[in-house]
Amino acid sequence: MSATALTTHRVEKPWGRHRLYPGFADPAPGGEPVGEIWFQAPGDSTPDLLVKYLFTSEKLSVQVHPDDAQAHARGLPRGKDECWIILDAEPDSTIALGTHQPIDAATLRAAALDGSIERLLDWKPVKAGDFFYAPSGTVHAIGAGLTLIEIQQNSETTYRLYDYGRPRELHLEDGVAVADARPFVPAPMPGEVSPHRTILVEGPKFVVERWPGGDRAIRLPDGVKGWLVPVAGAGEIDGVTWTAGMCVTVEGAATLTASEDADLLFAYPGTARI
Repeated sequence: MSATALTTHRVEKPWGRHRLYPGFADPAPGGEPVGEIWFQAPGDSTPDLLVKYLFTSEKLSVQVHPDDAQAHARGLPRGKDECWIILDAEPDSTIALGTHQPIDAATLRAAALDGSIERLLDWKPVKAGDFFYAPSGTVHAIGAGLTLIEIQQNSETTYRLYDYGRPRELHLEDGVAVADARPFVPAPMPGEVSPHRTILVEGPKFVVERWPGGDRAIRLPDGVKGWLVPVAGAGEIDGVTWTAGMCVTVEGAATLTASEDADLLFAYPGTARI
């Protein structure tokens, strides 16, 4: 079988929530808030990509991720490009991407130490349906009141620059060294290829396509894995039944059936083309 439904792993976070999102069970009363749900394949601890849901009640730390070369120099397997699709947003929710003006390393470090980094960031208003792609090196912070899907390179290397006084470790030296602290310029979105295929991200580390409902055949090159992430709808792929809130990996050739109301993301490594 070429399709595998992934299992979920719940991650408690201080900025998480006790009320999650339709399709996900809320934490037990009095339990720790859940901030992330990861999708994992049994026995596969090092896939190229990682898919998560995030649930925020507070701002996440101001952070930055290394690129592949910077990660390799530190003995790490890969850097971290990532993208987000917003599923739900409370009024006035924001995400910080980049800075208002270019900032040198010394200024960035000083601002992280005294907290003024919050004012230097470009906090952008967000709403349900928005999509953002943040390459490695982007100084960023996800705001409060958001539910989103994150697709990223499979790396948890996060350098925290500022955490609003929370008692967690910061990584100023590493973070400042890899930060590209300047105004964020969105990468060009390739856009609609056909009425049945829109490319949201096209490499270099991964590709993300958006598909409507309906039936289609999928064929991936040998050795390449794809991640089917249903945003809405339900269906089946090679005998695996899926609904929104799941994630299914696909290898080789597969036949996908999706309800007419389906909204699907399909991600695969940027070196591949389908």
